Amino acid sequence: MTEVENEPDAAASLFGDRIDVARAFTAALAAQGEERGLIGPLELPRLWTRHVLNSAIAAPLFHGSAADIGSGAGLPGLVIAIARPDVRWTLVEPMERRVNWLNEQVSELGLENVTVLRSRAEDVRTTEKFDMVTARAVSALRTLIPYTAPLLRDGGELALLKGMNAPAEIDAAAKQIKKYRLSDVRVEVLGEGVLGESTRVVRATVR
Repeated sequence: MTEVENEPDAAASLFGDRIDVARAFTAALAAQGEERGLIGPLELPRLWTRHVLNSAIAAPLFHGSAADIGSGAGLPGLVIAIARPDVRWTLVEPMERRVNWLNEQVSELGLENVTVLRSRAEDVRTTEKFDMVTARAVSALRTLIPYTAPLLRDGGELALLKGMNAPAEIDAAAKQIKKYRLSDVRVEVLGEGVLGESTRVVRATVR
């Protein structure tokens, strides 16, 4: 059986007094993730660093109401909801088995700031627009913008977790950036000196 990564030192500082909740979520994901098709078999040795802390490092960026598009295993939305109980989260996920997992975790972890919505991003209908929208490893920026930007209120922010190619994705999405009135589009690198692998976040404001 593949060994689960030991909890890195940075975890306690990133989660603070919520570290026990983060440990419970990570343990559940380690125990059930592969079997339930949430994570691949090679992810257990890097579950904390590559997935949980990679998401948690972005927690200070969020405020108000936020949506996580294609939440899957709960990365990053559920992880950030653990770290930031003051932010109201909607986890949007179309696949029933993943929705079941998310609802189980919300219940078992006692996350009163999280709602799970079974829907595709393009079908989301809410009475109120969100302050912030995020997604992680869902699709290229030019594909993601038409799904995420319309969910934001005027002045709302995108904070999309991306890989090393984030600057190139911004260049390739020039048409969508203009169409959906995104301003101050930039890449922020988080976690340098804290995490072994930095997190890149594409941030933008909708006007």
